[in-house]
Amino acid sequence: MQLSRRDFGLSLAAATMLTPVAAAAQSDLDRQLTAYLDAEFEEELAMDPMELTSLGRKEQYDRLTDHSEAAAEKKLAWRRQSVAEMKRRFDPAKLGDDARVSFDMWALELERAETAHRWRGHNYVFERGGYHTRLPNFMINQHRVDTPADMAAYISRVAQIGPALDVQLARAKAAAANGVRMPRFAYEQSAEEVKRLTAGAPFGAGPDSALFADGKAKIAKLDLPAAEADRLTKALAEAMTGKMKPAYDRLSAWLAADVANATPEPKGAGALPDGAAYYDAMLRLQTTTGMSAEEIHQLGLAEVKRIRGEMETLKAKIGFAGTLEEFFVHLRTDDRFYVPNDDAGRARYLKMCEEFLAGMKAVLPQYFGRIPKSELVVKRVESFREEPGGAAHYSSGAPDGSRPGIYYVHLADTRATPIYEIEGTCYHEGWPGHHMQIMLAQEMTGVPAFRGQYGYGAYIEGWGLYVERLAKEVGFYKDPYSDFGRLGREIWRAIRLVVDTGIHAKGWSEAQALEFYSSNSPQPIGKIRSEIRRYFVNPGQATSYKVGMVKILELRDEARRDLGAKFDLKGFHDTVLGAGALPLGVLQTRVRRWTASRKA
Repeated sequence: MQLSRRDFGLSLAAATMLTPVAAAAQSDLDRQLTAYLDAEFEEELAMDPMELTSLGRKEQYDRLTDHSEAAAEKKLAWRRQSVAEMKRRFDPAKLGDDARVSFDMWALELERAETAHRWRGHNYVFERGGYHTRLPNFMINQHRVDTPADMAAYISRVAQIGPALDVQLARAKAAAANGVRMPRFAYEQSAEEVKRLTAGAPFGAGPDSALFADGKAKIAKLDLPAAEADRLTKALAEAMTGKMKPAYDRLSAWLAADVANATPEPKGAGALPDGAAYYDAMLRLQTTTGMSAEEIHQLGLAEVKRIRGEMETLKAKIGFAGTLEEFFVHLRTDDRFYVPNDDAGRARYLKMCEEFLAGMKAVLPQYFGRIPKSELVVKRVESFREEPGGAAHYSSGAPDGSRPGIYYVHLADTRATPIYEIEGTCYHEGWPGHHMQIMLAQEMTGVPAFRGQYGYGAYIEGWGLYVERLAKEVGFYKDPYSDFGRLGREIWRAIRLVVDTGIHAKGWSEAQALEFYSSNSPQPIGKIRSEIRRYFVNPGQATSYKVGMVKILELRDEARRDLGAKFDLKGFHDTVLGAGALPLGVLQTRVRRWTASRKA
């Protein structure tokens, strides 16, 4: 199926025959562009201390990133100036192919930044993954402590969480005054998260809160004299109680006061001021295409129909005599498809993840020319941000290998995380999915550094979904129920196209979304509810997965047809992964250029 008639991509320079002198001049100009963009990216990083930390660097280690309106305006002005200067200094027609990609992508980032800035007031500040949980999560999983100075920086940052939260609270209040409010369920969820974050020591009686426990553990690993360890622990407690807690109290009070103004029934982006234009903009940002909401909706319906056909075939092979909907109920309710909802069951779940990942990692060299050096670990989501049925997710490692990539799993309720979905989830989040793709991008050399760090959802999530299918093609999913889980995960992403556009472009209610989703998916109802609520608060993001997968498969089929016996799956994968995350239009041109080179 053709993805779109209006790819929102970038063109690449056509290959030309150059004389040795001209080729040398072009190579020198390419190096100059790389040097310019690397210097510009360093300026960008200097405005983002938290991103520096994520990259394993310790500059500005005692500061959080400024997310105020003034900082946003400053960064946008900087990007405008940076792109203008690039265009003044470099003629794209004189650049080599890959340098032209870098030129066009840096320019595209300005377009994307302008779009995001225009609609920044429409984003829900304290929805799932908002700053109230993101900042503690950052401290726990990103801020590495190797020295006493690192711990002093940790404490400094914890003290800044309160002021940073107040900045976001001001944004949320301003948005609410303009008619932009989260659905009521998001208020309630955030209020509960705040309660969990501020329970226990050092705020009051009970076990240590997650952040306090993390800080104390990092102090203990320094093996300091007892007096110095006690001093740091006391300083951390004071930062949490004196600077951080009051801001969470202010947030809690606002959530409690404003929830009455939120609509009891959630509404999509179309109900917001200029909501249709906002949603169209989010679709462009998320898919990197010009597909309309209706095109995406129809693609989803077609994919749901196709995948249901494959499910019917596999159900018959398994030997289930009832309808597909009855089989869904069977998968949701039979105890054999779930681990016990206790610590032993959760440990078993994580062990199964590790075993699937190890099996896949062992065969990667057969299908990929490059394997990243970074390690991968599987972890349960921290208690303060864990939710029943929450989607698994990936957090990238540091480029220097100092921090592994992390595959996170929500295990608050194991009845919302069936065993038959484990295998496909592992391949999507870990090997050869997000971990492999993102860490390979970070390890790239010979291209501007930003190319290894910028991300495009349709490419990244499309790749994750593509490798779930690839694993089937190369012999995994030996258990037919696990294979059905793979189809369940694929139809889940097709359902997303229908439900996300249904909610935000067609005005679907939560009940309508639940009816369509549950009638086409074997997933537990708790997970389905969690997913639907995710779509309500993050318009467009859920469409990126299937749109990206369809494009990658389309390009692979096209290359296989064009090359015949010369087609090389490993070469195709290395081409797709070899330039970092790309807008889908750029990926298409890159693959077609590889195909042309193989023909020659």
